[in-house]
Amino acid sequence: MNRDRLIELLKRLEQEMRRLSLWQAVSPTKEALTSQEPFCLDTMGFDQWLQWVFVARLRAAVEVNASLPRKSEISPLAQEFFKTRGKECDKLLSLIVGVDELFNAS
Repeated sequence: MNRDRLIELLKRLEQEMRRLSLWQAVSPTKEALTSQEPFCLDTMGFDQWLQWVFVARLRAAVEVNASLPRKSEISPLAQEFFKTRGKECDKLLSLIVGVDELFNAS
């Protein structure tokens, strides 16, 4: 796993989410974050999960040199979630696909 490439992708993912006004300043509740459902779909939107769970946990794992997931397949859900936003999310989706590809190539 190329950790430097992952850090770069996460940075660009955050930048793109900020550009699209999807990056939130206020964290979801502790209860929302501890959902047992996949992607916390019962307590938050995919964009919130992406920021507060996916990006946050990957960054934390990289910082302490912890093991990383062996696979990532979030791009289909991302495509479904962002499809109503049209072409404005193409770059964001491309970055998410890039994260999936990075993990799945390892």
